[in-house]
Amino acid sequence: MSPRAGKTGQNAGPDTFDTLAFVESPVQLLNVLEWAHAHAPGAGLTLVVLSPVDPMTRGQLRRMAELARREGHQVRWEEARGGALAPFQTVGGLTGPLRRARRIVMGDPFSRYVQLLLTITSARDLVVVDDGTATMEFVTQLARGERLVRWHRKGARRGPRDLVFAPVSSSARRRLTPAGDRRVEIFSSMPIEETPGGVTVRANDFSWTRARFGPPRITRGADMVGTSLVETGVVDGDRYLAAVRSLARTHGALRYFAHRRESAEKLHRLAVETGLEVVRPDLPLELIARRGPIGRTVLSFPSTVVHTLPLALVGTEVRVAVCDIDPAWLTRTASPRAQGFLDGVTGTARDVHRLQAVQAV
Repeated sequence: MSPRAGKTGQNAGPDTFDTLAFVESPVQLLNVLEWAHAHAPGAGLTLVVLSPVDPMTRGQLRRMAELARREGHQVRWEEARGGALAPFQTVGGLTGPLRRARRIVMGDPFSRYVQLLLTITSARDLVVVDDGTATMEFVTQLARGERLVRWHRKGARRGPRDLVFAPVSSSARRRLTPAGDRRVEIFSSMPIEETPGGVTVRANDFSWTRARFGPPRITRGADMVGTSLVETGVVDGDRYLAAVRSLARTHGALRYFAHRRESAEKLHRLAVETGLEVVRPDLPLELIARRGPIGRTVLSFPSTVVHTLPLALVGTEVRVAVCDIDPAWLTRTASPRAQGFLDGVTGTARDVHRLQAVQAV
């Protein structure tokens, strides 16, 4: 795949763009495929990958891009963060397609990149697909007319960059509010309790994933799912490793599926101290689990997978169990919203077994 596939024309597709989808993570791309499968079969979908710099995320995105091509979609790979001039080149190259598109699909409305692109488009149909649990916070903020801020940063002081970007963020929030002939849809597997006025909510049941993968071979043991709560500054690293060690010992877990944002240093320490086999998946966990093999029990902390894995694994004998986050594990710098948000992620999950917080000492 060329660094600027859209510019070379290798995967740029036709000159007229009916639907443009912007993704920055493998999970976002997966959920665009789910949306297209469920609600827009045959749509002229062009996927624009705003590539991050993280190697693991890039690798998963390339694998997902190949799956998208097999589904008949066009893929435009943008090195959106490949140097100081990259943002200007990316935005400049996308201005024409943005102005011609009738529908915009996005995976992360909190992304400054996406918010900037929304100021250019005149599309009347806007679709937000899941970017994990952040979708829950986005829907709440949109319903209440609040500024768009990621949950783990809420309550933090606004920095100089936030103040400079504030007009763009405000404009994006207005664009994501239905008005006149502008329609906004949210396609989500997350529980949505406070629906913004005029917004259409459609359920993502992972029918594409179940149709293309599995059913999986199920092993007798347990698997664990990693989280980036340490990397985002929410949970203390020592407490997290102690909790993983306790869970693995109690439930006989053998493998630890790392989150793509977990640091190599933390994962090395985790493997040494717990004896778990650390696995770095090359696809989103929903696809890995559906493809198998997967443990009969999947252990997780509050995260997106406690909502998505039961849907992807429906009809199998796999049990998803979620362990609460003890307030004592939170760092001093964690957002005041952190504990309530994490409790909400766990409390609203369907078809999961809830575990009390383990001792992490």
